[in-house]
Amino acid sequence: MTPPNLFLVYVTDVDRSTRFYADLFDMDPAMVTPRYVSFEVARGVLFALWSGRPEAAVPSTPRTSEVGLMVPGAAEAVDARFDAWRAKGVTVVQEPVDEVFGRTFVVADPDGNLIRVSPVD
Repeated sequence: MTPPNLFLVYVTDVDRSTRFYADLFDMDPAMVTPRYVSFEVARGVLFALWSGRPEAAVPSTPRTSEVGLMVPGAAEAVDARFDAWRAKGVTVVQEPVDEVFGRTFVVADPDGNLIRVSPVD
């Protein structure tokens, strides 16, 4: 069986979200179209932004998901990422806390999609 290799986040403004994620993750898009932008996060694995069909790209359409970023290192590495992202002005949903899987925090993209940072499993 082939494992999943495309992860989509629905957004209302692809250009705005592309700038947000490119800055947040310090990466450039692999493919850019008017309603779809992909980033290659590993060989053959894409993280993509999509507004869907033009008639669906309206703010009233619910768009929620949680993107995960696992960082190597101890709790200090998670806290350092939090400090760096907060300095960028991201919307903080949950400040760093200790959970059963380790230190974690959550921020939101411009559409309210959640981005959770945690240690590597």
